[in-house]
Amino acid sequence: MTMSNEICRMDAVALAGKVRAKELSAVEVTEAVLARMDTLEPVLHAFCAPGHEVARAAAKAVDAKIAAGEDAGPLAGVPIGIKDLICTKDLPTVCGSFAYKDFVSEVDDIVVERLRDAGAVVIGKSNVPEFGYSGAGHNPVFETTRNPWNIERNPGGSSAGAGASVAAGVGPFAIGSDGGGSVRIPASFSGLVGVKASMGRVPLWPGTKDETCPGVSSWEGLEHIGPISRTVADSAAMLAVIAGPDMRDRRTLPDAEFDWMECLAGDIKGLRVAYSADWGYAAVDPEVRQIVGDAVKRFESDLGCTVEEADPGWDDPYGAFWGLVALESDLAGMRALVEKHGPQMTPHLVDFIRNPWTAEDLTNAVMVRKAVNNKMAAFMANYDLLLTPTLACPAFGLHMQGPEKIDGRIVAPFQWLAFTFPLNMTGQPAASVPAGWTADGLPVGLQIVGRHLDDPTVLRACANFEAAQPWRDRWPPLLDEMGL
Repeated sequence: MTMSNEICRMDAVALAGKVRAKELSAVEVTEAVLARMDTLEPVLHAFCAPGHEVARAAAKAVDAKIAAGEDAGPLAGVPIGIKDLICTKDLPTVCGSFAYKDFVSEVDDIVVERLRDAGAVVIGKSNVPEFGYSGAGHNPVFETTRNPWNIERNPGGSSAGAGASVAAGVGPFAIGSDGGGSVRIPASFSGLVGVKASMGRVPLWPGTKDETCPGVSSWEGLEHIGPISRTVADSAAMLAVIAGPDMRDRRTLPDAEFDWMECLAGDIKGLRVAYSADWGYAAVDPEVRQIVGDAVKRFESDLGCTVEEADPGWDDPYGAFWGLVALESDLAGMRALVEKHGPQMTPHLVDFIRNPWTAEDLTNAVMVRKAVNNKMAAFMANYDLLLTPTLACPAFGLHMQGPEKIDGRIVAPFQWLAFTFPLNMTGQPAASVPAGWTADGLPVGLQIVGRHLDDPTVLRACANFEAAQPWRDRWPPLLDEMGL
């Protein structure tokens, strides 16, 4: 294996350590990752706005700091992709829409500021479905992102390019956003770790909106920003940088009373764990059910937990979730965009915006969210963790919003997300880690959910499961086929 390929297979913690120790230069790391990006982009289409020159300038600045004996930051020289819903002042934020094909924000998002201050090297903007209103990987502007495990399958969205790039080694981690599962979905479909910390841990500003970007807004009461990585430690290392209060986001929490990296230490013996295979109502692919069920058994046999099958007991909140999305969208601005750009926009998004939403629809969604939160709070009072499949099916074909049937049942287009979006309604911490692979070689995710604000237990459980059933050395066959 060439040195360039070795670099691309290193995790973020190792890379930062080698750069700080002058065993590798930030420029050397950046060039290796950019070369891999150039090789894979014609196949994967993970990046809608590659940032070669931005990355090279940042890498040189990191090396200059180290040469001068200065602290280059905890993520010194580590390449990172930024999701194309997150503002960057030196790269376009197109949001997968013709409406914003020339838009460049005047400011960086808070998390981008923090990553750059920590020495991370931004290598480009990763592809998304239009405005993030989908769990898939295609939009009207750019080529469809493909899954490295099978390029005829979806990588999962809306952080589609983020998942595809990290799975293929184009950077050890990426930043995504999660309003209904969009960090955990690509983690599941692409064999990665995706962490949605408790609501308020990571600040949101300006999200996908500033005064020059009318119509597009983050879903303030649903949205989280978080890491997609190959290892649990890399996700913790990113959270250590991006989490923490900021006066620009009124919902951010005070500084955490824990160290994100120290959360990974220790065992989880004696924890009370609930396992819900289907929420009591969801259609789940039989192979997914089997793979996740086998993974859950390890929590008892290998990790010393007490596991029982149980679910929170709510009715399917699918319709209410979309009411909350409508409530937290700038409907007036989005309808103006539809009037101007409708024929060039994603059909299901146009239908959603044109739906005649009523005050009753929106207030009912709020009441359902309250009921879901109340049931979850009562449920989690009896358990330390809740385990579920991350998604109800393995990766499906390109240009689909979801399968028509799961386990022989006809389902709505987005009901394969049955396990992810309720955790955006509750705001509690949730992570997806690889549970295993199907007979066809497609990754399947295990979702690990904690009590509200109990991020440490979620991360520690992820780290323990990673040690019991490691995945970090398993790479998509595509890379060997391409000599990578």
